This record gives sequence, structure tokens and C-alpha cells, in this order.
Amino acid sequence: MRTPLILIVLLFCTAVSAADKPNIIFIMADDMGYGDLGCYGQPRIKTPNIDKLATEGMKFTQCYAGNTVCAPSRCALMTGKHMGHAFVRGNADVALPPSEITIATVLKNAGYVTGMFGKWGLGDPGTIGVPSKHGFDEFFGYLNQVHAHNYYPDHLFRNDERVEIPENKDGKHGVYSHDLFTKEALSFVERHKAEPFFLYLPYTVPHGNNEAMKRKETGMQVPSDEPYTKEDWPQDEKNFAAMITRLDRDVGTLMAKLKELDIDEKTLVFFTSDNGPTAEGHDPKFFKSGGPLRGIKRDLYDGGVREPMIARWPGQIKAGAVSEQVWAFWDFLPTAAELCGGKLPDGIDGISMKNALLGGEQKSHEYLYWEFHERGFTQAVRMGNWKAVRNVSGKPTELFDLMTDVGEKTDVAKDHADILAKAEELFKSARVDSKEFPVKMPKKK
Repeated sequence: MRTPLILIVLLFCTAVSAADKPNIIFIMADDMGYGDLGCYGQPRIKTPNIDKLATEGMKFTQCYAGNTVCAPSRCALMTGKHMGHAFVRGNADVALPPSEITIATVLKNAGYVTGMFGKWGLGDPGTIGVPSKHGFDEFFGYLNQVHAHNYYPDHLFRNDERVEIPENKDGKHGVYSHDLFTKEALSFVERHKAEPFFLYLPYTVPHGNNEAMKRKETGMQVPSDEPYTKEDWPQDEKNFAAMITRLDRDVGTLMAKLKELDIDEKTLVFFTSDNGPTAEGHDPKFFKSGGPLRGIKRDLYDGGVREPMIARWPGQIKAGAVSEQVWAFWDFLPTAAELCGGKLPDGIDGISMKNALLGGEQKSHEYLYWEFHERGFTQAVRMGNWKAVRNVSGKPTELFDLMTDVGEKTDVAKDHADILAKAEELFKSARVDSKEFPVKMPKKK
């Protein structure tokens, strides 16, 4: 029986389409600020490999994290939903349910092998929220966020199984977890070089070890403070800088592996951080970690949510490009799905940024929305160049013009009643109530 010509054509086109699917690598630092990289203006911390990503790719100046703390920011990245609709909206022990479709599931269904090495934070061991139940073929790292504070853990998890690390037993500092994640990532790329893959690499540096600080130990845990040993800086700042430079070193190692395997030109690499810089473990003012931005982690001013974002894809993304496109973590899912032939889940808030990456005319959001459930209840919305920040404690909503006031220093709410009214309406309409994260209204005095 002869195969119909139309079927031959379809099979050929499918094979070509599969061959053209890019690998996706998404690298994410933890608590690294907008100003902590050389390519974003940092003069003292050495980041030559990440800076090279920007030189060979595109640097975004107005990309936003999902939230101002870890877990909800990661939820937005994984599910394509902003904080008005995301299931996880705070750093609580809330497991991501199966009904929440992640980018890993989308790409797995599109024929990708999916791997994650680092910090998850969306479901503890034994829950419905573990990575293996959300599209990841391979996982090695921390499931719990507090566990992730310790850079010398006596165990980690491989998929759903606990893996002992005897070198770190009894408080020993034998194996640095960050180094293990790099090793796993290199192995994953090597083993899956012949098929399309999605590698999610959420490192934990330079997040501080909060529990170590309570014991009066340094929160900036790193095997060596090189190359900053001889600097006349506080020890915590030497360690902080060394953590970022160690991350930079390993980004360089991963990029070299892509070239060695001859898959560099078919791999799209993103680099970012999950939220703004922290004052836990070091002083974010020492290196001006927030750059020109106001606020730090746990603030909804731009210093808490605007992040470095670099995208590199040789031959596809223009080298040395700088983009002012406004976008956010919830746009990653539809972007990757469009590039890789994945089917979008219903109910997401993100839009594809494919055109922004490839130099075409890009659709923009009408608004970006955040809410934060620690220290009361705070909301923020960006509409074009306008940014409004509201705290239900009774303080009037602030309004800033980011075009002329990137540092959010001047509240112009009194001069723009119409813009303020639009923001106040979005604070209501952009969200639905969450049983897991109810709005905590201030008590009346």
C-alpha cells in the first residue's frame, strides 16, 4: 500500500518542525538585585560570563519578577499567572495543585525532556506540589524554601527520593550545594543533547542562610571569598560578591558545554533573579544592589520586583541589543510555548514575548499587577509608565511616573486623579480572592 503524498508531506514538516525546536535554559539567581551585575552597572563584583551573555544577546531593562519574595515569584514563572490569580501568593507551605499547569508540563507535552536542579519552593516532600507531579522528568535539589537556606545540607531530593550527603553530616561543610546543581545541569545537557530539552536552573545564591545568622554565623555561605580576599570590605560583603562571581563562573562553564556539544546555536538561554536584593546577611547598600531603583526584597517598589533579564540565542536574538520592553515572569510560559510548539493552558495572564526577543513588533500588557501578603497587604500595578503602590494600612496610594522618576521618589498622585482612579479600580478587578492567602485587613483602632 502506497503512503498518500499528503501524509508524506505532513510527516516531513513535522520532522523539520521538531528539529527546529530550540532548547530552553532558564537560569535564575536568588535575591540578586538589579544592580548586582556588571552589565547592569555594577563596578566591583566580577561577572564577565553573564556580561558576555548580554553582549551576545539581549538585555532587558524593564523586566519584572512575579513577586518580591521567592515562592510566589516562582509560581508566576511556572504557571503564567500574576499575583491576582496565582495559586501561591506568599512564602507559606502551600503545595501547587495538579490543576495548575506549569511550563514544564507544556513543554513535556510538546516533546521536550525537562529537568530542574536547584530550589523549587512550591511543594514539600510527599505533597502534590513536588516537581515530578508538575512536568519535570528530572529534579535534584531543595523542595522546601527554609531547607534551601543551608548551602551545606546533609540531604537533598532526587525526584521524590531523599538523597543523603554524608560529607555534610554533623554540620560539616564538605559539599557546596550550588556546585552540585551545576554538576547536575552539565550532566543533563550532555545526556539530552540530541533531543529538545528544557533546563530550569534556579540557583540559591546569593540568598543568605537565615538560620546561620541566628546562630551568629555568617549568612553568606561560600567555600571561598576569592577573588575578593584582599579587598578592604566587611567579610559578609566579600562572601556575597564571591557567591555571585561563583555563579558567574558556572554560567560560563555551562555556556562552554553548549559550544562543546555543538548545540549553542539551537539553545535559548535566559538569565534573571527571582526578586530584589535582601538585607538578610549583608547590606544591599554596600554594592548598591538595587541600582537606581527604590526598595529591596519585600517591597513592591521596583527595587523589589524589577530584575535583570538577559536572553541569548545566537543567530536569532540580535547580539548586544538592549530592550525597554515591559514584561514579567508570567510571560515566560507563553513565550516558551510559542517558540517550542506548546499548547497554552487556559486562564493565564502572560503574553508571548517572542517578537520582543526576535526584534519584531511586540504586543504589550495593559497593566502588570502584584500583591504581597506579608507585613499586611500591599498591591502594585504598572500601567504604561505609571506605577501605583497601595498599602491597605491606610496610607494613601502612591503614584509614580517611571519615565521621569525611575527611583520612585516623587509621589504625583495628587496631580493625576484620573490615573490614580484607574489604578484603584485595577486593585479590585485584577484579582480574585484566595482561600490560601486571604487579605489581612488592618484592625480598626
